[in-house]
Amino acid sequence: MSGDTAAEELYSAIEESAHLVGAACSRDNVWPILSAFGEGLAEALIVFSVQTGGRHAGELDYSFTTPPGFGDPYPHALSHGFVSETDHPVGSVLSDIQGRWAIREHFIDAGVVGGFKKLYAHFPDDLQKVSALADIPSMPSAVAENASFFARYGLDEVAMIGVDYNRRTMNLYFQFAAEGRPEPSAILSMLREIGLHEPDQRMLEFAQKSMRANITLSWDSPKIVRVCFAPPPGRGMEPSAVPAPIEPHIERFVTSAPRAYDGERMSLYGVKWFPDGEYIDVCTYYRLAAEYEPFRLMETRTKQA
Repeated sequence: MSGDTAAEELYSAIEESAHLVGAACSRDNVWPILSAFGEGLAEALIVFSVQTGGRHAGELDYSFTTPPGFGDPYPHALSHGFVSETDHPVGSVLSDIQGRWAIREHFIDAGVVGGFKKLYAHFPDDLQKVSALADIPSMPSAVAENASFFARYGLDEVAMIGVDYNRRTMNLYFQFAAEGRPEPSAILSMLREIGLHEPDQRMLEFAQKSMRANITLSWDSPKIVRVCFAPPPGRGMEPSAVPAPIEPHIERFVTSAPRAYDGERMSLYGVKWFPDGEYIDVCTYYRLAAEYEPFRLMETRTKQA
């Protein structure tokens, strides 16, 4: 399949998925991103996602991997005008880690309405300690300032970072072994300590199944902005698996969105906690990359749990 054909097929799937959730999909908004980063789309891992709650209505996010050898995607974002030249350290993070760690792949994240959003560097074969991240000059000082907090709750090894260039925030994806996942009481204590929304026991038990925790930090403050826990993706997972309301249009999306593989649908549900509430991130996989190692890792740890 040619790159143009793969991009056209993906655009059609994005357009169809956007219609399911009531998001306004414009080719003018989506196609430049597929064109700039779409080399290798025929083999890429591709995920569509939405979030519950009124503040997130009318948006569909899509994420995809870049192919091996693509390198740091930030210069591409810069040259295509998705980000602007800046002296802020947000513009240096990805280049600062190139060559230091064994990066497996990068992810591009965008919304059909919001456009380009984030870049990710994924290094599951070269997990990094918080101290190693804090040594990177462009990292937010919040990484070092929260080191003791991370240590108290077993947030020790980072498998991926994400950079939001518009909000100037960073995500740290902490990896858990099956035997090292925080207990519900520890998750509750963590959220109380940093002043985030307090979930009920059912949601804490759901979150305890997670393989990773996603912590959002800012360059402007040591305060943790957001915490997300997500159990591993699985086939045939229904919205009823989540102990929280899922709006009807999101149920339609997660059960009916197009996909480019056979067998049961692969889905993922994550819970995000902010100071003022709790939201569910609902993901459905459009394409599963052949022999994708992180899925094998997740499935192995799920069986051990």
